[in-house]
Amino acid sequence: MGVVLRRVHDAVTRAREVTDHPVLTHLARVGLTAYGVLHLLIGWLAFRIAWFVQPSTADADQTGALQTVAGSPGGRVLLWVIGLGMLALSVWQAGEVLRWWTGLLRPGHRRRVAVVCAKCGAKAVVYAVLGVTALFFAVGAEYDAAVRFRELTDDALHIPGGAALVVAVGVGVVAVGLYTLVRGFTGGFMKDIDLHAAPDRVEPVIQHVGAVGYVAKGIAFAVSGGLLVYAAATSDVSTATGLDGAMNAIGAVPTGQWLLTAVAVGFAAFGVYALARARYPDRDPST
Repeated sequence: MGVVLRRVHDAVTRAREVTDHPVLTHLARVGLTAYGVLHLLIGWLAFRIAWFVQPSTADADQTGALQTVAGSPGGRVLLWVIGLGMLALSVWQAGEVLRWWTGLLRPGHRRRVAVVCAKCGAKAVVYAVLGVTALFFAVGAEYDAAVRFRELTDDALHIPGGAALVVAVGVGVVAVGLYTLVRGFTGGFMKDIDLHAAPDRVEPVIQHVGAVGYVAKGIAFAVSGGLLVYAAATSDVSTATGLDGAMNAIGAVPTGQWLLTAVAVGFAAFGVYALARARYPDRDPST
C-alpha cells in the first residue's frame, strides 16, 4: 500500500507541476477574462428581453452570448480564444483537486477536503463545458443549450423514476442558487481574489460589484431550478430551458421588466468581478 501511495503521490506532484505552470496560469487568465465577457453579454441579452419590444433573437444564457460573439467581426477567432482559454481555466481549476487530495487520507479532514475537491471539480467541469461549447461555435456547429436542456428533461420524464430524477436535479440547482446567494451576501467570493496583489482602493469596489453579481446569479439559478421542479410536477417541459427560461420567467411576473433589469445589471456586475479576478486571481478555496 505504501508503494502505491508513493507512486500516486509522485504522479500527482508531476501533474501539479503542469497545473501550476506560469504559462497555464496566463492562459487561465484568458479564460477568466472570457468568462467575464460572457457574463457582460448575458447581462446585455437579459436587458434586451426586459426592454425591447421585439423578443431577442439570442437566448439570455451562455450559448446566446457565444452566438453574439460568433456574429461579430472576427467572431470565429474570438471563439477559439474563448474556448481554449476556458479549457485552460478548467485544467487550472482542477489543479486544486491535486493540491488537496492528500487530505482525503486524514480522517479528521476528509469531509472538508471532500467538499473543497467537489467544488473545485464542479467549477472545472463548468469551465470545460463552456470551453467545448465555444469551440463548437468556432467550427460552425449549431447548438442551442435551451432546446437541448428541454429535450433532455422531456426524455428523462419518460423513463421510470425520471420525474424524481428531474426533481432532484432541480432541487440541486436551487441549492446552488442559494449557495451563490450566500456567497454574495457574505462576501465569500473575495476568497478567489488575490487581496495581497489588489490595491487597497480597489478591494471595496470589487466586493460591492461582486456581491451584486453573485446575488443576481443566485436568483437566476434558484428560479431555473424551480422551473425544473415545476416541469417535473406538471410534465410541461416548456419552461425547462435553463438560464434562458429563468430570465424569461423573471421578466413575465408583475414588475418583471424592472426585476429582469436588476438581474441583467447583476450579471454585468458579475462579469466585471470576473475581469477583476482575471487581474488578481487566487484559486485557493481554503481561505
